[in-house]
Amino acid sequence: MQKLTNKEEEIMHILWKLEKAFVKDVLAEIESEKPHYNTLSTIIRNLEEKGYVSYTAYGKTHQYFPVVSKEDYKAKFMTRAIDNYFNSSYKNMVSFFAKEEKISVDELKEIIALIENKK
Repeated sequence: MQKLTNKEEEIMHILWKLEKAFVKDVLAEIESEKPHYNTLSTIIRNLEEKGYVSYTAYGKTHQYFPVVSKEDYKAKFMTRAIDNYFNSSYKNMVSFFAKEEKISVDELKEIIALIENKK
């Protein structure tokens, strides 16, 4: 699975949300500065080349849909992030968020309960 640019990832989130979309539908969903239609079309074709989306042709127009699920991408992305930034340690990741006060004690207790219930 090739790494996506920030813009490609933004487009994938839209396609995951819409499930099937023409370029004009994706363009309508972009909340930040909207790219030109042709630029967006090129980004979506790049996603196709990378194997993230496919399409159904309707004459000269294409309806795009994701072929990589959001869950599969999330798993790959999180594994890569944990490997690259936390030395492959989930403990280091949780410690980082605790130190940054991004996770509360109650949330940590919930995580512990989830882990204990899995056993």
